[in-house]
Amino acid sequence: MPRTSLAAAVQEVAARDPVMGAFIGQAGPMELRASRGLDVFTALAASIVYQQLAGKAAAAIHARFLSLFDGKPTARAALDMPLDRLRSAGLSGSKAVAIADLAAKVVDGTVPRDGWAKLSDDEIVERLVQVRGIGRWTAEMFLIFDLRRLDVWPADDYGVRKGHARIYALHEALKPKALEAEGDRFRPFRTVAAWYCWRAMDGPFPVQQPESP
Repeated sequence: MPRTSLAAAVQEVAARDPVMGAFIGQAGPMELRASRGLDVFTALAASIVYQQLAGKAAAAIHARFLSLFDGKPTARAALDMPLDRLRSAGLSGSKAVAIADLAAKVVDGTVPRDGWAKLSDDEIVERLVQVRGIGRWTAEMFLIFDLRRLDVWPADDYGVRKGHARIYALHEALKPKALEAEGDRFRPFRTVAAWYCWRAMDGPFPVQQPESP
């Protein structure tokens, strides 16, 4: 089955829901970075480094982490590196252990280096959450921004929940379980709806105000 283009997926989502469609018209085209030679260890190690840190602090630590490997980290090199050396980049103890565990699982094949196209989204999540420090949210971000999968709906994500409430003029964000069901109308292009929910948080957009009860 041929892969649907991003533009066609956006058009389909806009056609399915007039409210989302109106917002897409305001917000403009969807953009995802081009996928160029994914290196799974590098991508997921960066995700671990950036967890729960402000942008500048995370970027500085990530730069020091890369410098430990002369800018070219590999799973084998990270697995062979002592934890205190990893921590010297500014990583917490738990993050250093998580990166070492990621390296081990890339080396042993639990997290494959390639062949992602043969795996379903659920299979990928199942493999990734076996890594210490990687939960479902991190796995979903990998699916969206590294693998460019088009049917991911991170209903637990704060930005998706708040952006959805803004687009649909809700007085408060839906709980994740309720939001999960709301995403069903956009299958198999839920990533598009999620991206526009994030976009709604960038503003300012002339989003409809909620009606008084």
